[in-house]
Amino acid sequence: MPRKVLGGLIQAASPLTDPSLPIDRIRQASIDAHVPFIEEAGKLGVQILGLQEIFNGPYFCPSQDAHWYDIAESVPGPTTELMGRFAKQYGMAMVVPVYEREQAGVYYNTAAVYDNDGTYLGKYRKNHIPHTSGFWEKYFFKPGNLGYPVFQTRHAKVGVYICYDRHFPEGARLLGLNGAEIVFNPSATVAGLSQYLWKLEQPAHAVANGYFVAASNRVGTEGPWNIGQFYGSSYFVDPRGQFLAMGSEDKNELVTAEMDLDMIEEVRRTWQFFRDRRPETYAPLAELKS
Repeated sequence: MPRKVLGGLIQAASPLTDPSLPIDRIRQASIDAHVPFIEEAGKLGVQILGLQEIFNGPYFCPSQDAHWYDIAESVPGPTTELMGRFAKQYGMAMVVPVYEREQAGVYYNTAAVYDNDGTYLGKYRKNHIPHTSGFWEKYFFKPGNLGYPVFQTRHAKVGVYICYDRHFPEGARLLGLNGAEIVFNPSATVAGLSQYLWKLEQPAHAVANGYFVAASNRVGTEGPWNIGQFYGSSYFVDPRGQFLAMGSEDKNELVTAEMDLDMIEEVRRTWQFFRDRRPETYAPLAELKS
């Protein structure tokens, strides 16, 4: 019996970004902007839905304003549990990226994964944290400490790789070795230096590891930082590197695609990249270089 899965990605602009506004109001506005698309996905029969990086607020990392620590919450916590209820309501697994507060002074860029019945399956914490002008993420996030887990949902084995992670093939390979069939990459990426890589790196990961990639990106511009335009272009790509669906550069929307998971076995039988690995030669990859 064919294993076909209908996936969905939401790309949206943050409605409120003014740091002088109450955090609760900013968070709720972002959640409210996503709910109609979550409901649309449920009505269309989407089976696995991915949201964008830190979906319940703006991408605040261009600042070094400690005010934004207050948008963080526990995982599971109020926002992720709300999404879990939507997952149960629509029978739809969900990848839910939020700003996580583990304890005072300890924060992560995290994605919670819920199964189709609303069960919390676990979380992934972003492992690679940039620290450059305009992207002061190390001011807000610790590097992840949970490795590269894969979550068995009702319809597929799901991995998560968040935004800047996508520049690192090592974690992408580990997700494949850990059994991922679909890797979700929620992002907050603006036009400029890395835009040309958006349609190169993740299809390359899909081909090198024989899995599907679902890459989401927000849209619009966000003041007061105004570091550039988030260019949307959320997409699904198959294990042959072929694009299945792509969103616009500037519209809030739901992007959907049907993924035939039987293709994974077919592609891996043709390209035996896992079989032909030489891990005994890769030790230098794990050595710290000065």
